[in-house]
Amino acid sequence: MVGLIDLVQRTMTTPHPLDRYLELVRPTLALRAMRAEITHVRRSAVGSITLTLKPSRQWTGHVAGQYVQIGVVIDGVRHNRCYSPVNAEGRRDRHIELTIKAHPEGLVSNYLHDNAIPGMVVDLEPAGGVFHLPEPRPEQIVLISGGSGITPVLSMLRTLANEGYQGRILFLHYNRSPEWVPHREELEAIAMQHNNVRIEFRYPETQRHPHFSYDELEALAPWFATARTYLCGPPGLMAAVRTVYEAEQLADRLHSEEFTLATTVIDPTEAEGKTTFSGSGVVSENTGESLLEQAESAGLSPDYGCRMGICFTCTAVKRSGCTRNLRTGELDSDPDQPIQLCISAPVGDVDIAI
Repeated sequence: MVGLIDLVQRTMTTPHPLDRYLELVRPTLALRAMRAEITHVRRSAVGSITLTLKPSRQWTGHVAGQYVQIGVVIDGVRHNRCYSPVNAEGRRDRHIELTIKAHPEGLVSNYLHDNAIPGMVVDLEPAGGVFHLPEPRPEQIVLISGGSGITPVLSMLRTLANEGYQGRILFLHYNRSPEWVPHREELEAIAMQHNNVRIEFRYPETQRHPHFSYDELEALAPWFATARTYLCGPPGLMAAVRTVYEAEQLADRLHSEEFTLATTVIDPTEAEGKTTFSGSGVVSENTGESLLEQAESAGLSPDYGCRMGICFTCTAVKRSGCTRNLRTGELDSDPDQPIQLCISAPVGDVDIAI
């Protein structure tokens, strides 16, 4: 079948792939590419939008905690971003539910928040990521999130509730105020329906002593040392939780997912050399920023998804030179190596094959 598709593309549909013609008949009709149609749009929390997607036949589902990459066309340019489904895994109708927060500088999130309507079609990639619940399930689970980091752990909670999980669960979420918490009513309903689930909200802008601490965790889940903890949120919350778990020698019980990139700071005045994008014939002065940012500043448009080193969409070959990993600070001077543009910065002269 694959060979027949290739033959048809070579002999009958050149210069465009077959899917380009099929999408003219129906936007979600494709033999190779996977797409999804938005069927419902809901705004249940300040600053967020919840989209229900009906994926094409290639969709095989996700594991609670994983992310998907969607692509939208804005002003004629396709942009890809990664979002974690909030629905439980194994949904019978195969639909996907995404809750997307409109970030101040988020091109795609703001576009979807303002323009998403039923009938809109987006590109879709298979689910990925290693942040998910294990099999068999742990006997006790702590779920900690902040802001839009709620999405993967909400999928975990929904999945556990659907499975009739009997172990103890603490769901601890930090946000600005109750109005900013997506799916808050559903969370409260889960707590009412399941005696083993404790739901706690913290609002740093309105409450006294709202920040994460050992005493707070001990009061809410005195059994946390024997539990598995899953964490997703802004850098301050992530650091606070990690500090507690490391101090208690429980780092191996803490599993986390980044949704913002915490980078090593590079002084622009110390940046040296030139960045050569040899695939495009473009040369620019090294600014110390990530290679993705430098490529964009030079007028290039490399593919990317998460911008934080998770999805590997922006991977390109470094032909020569030395780069620094912005997450770890590690240097890499091996030639002809694939690197992630969003978390790599040049150290001196670098040649990238884009």
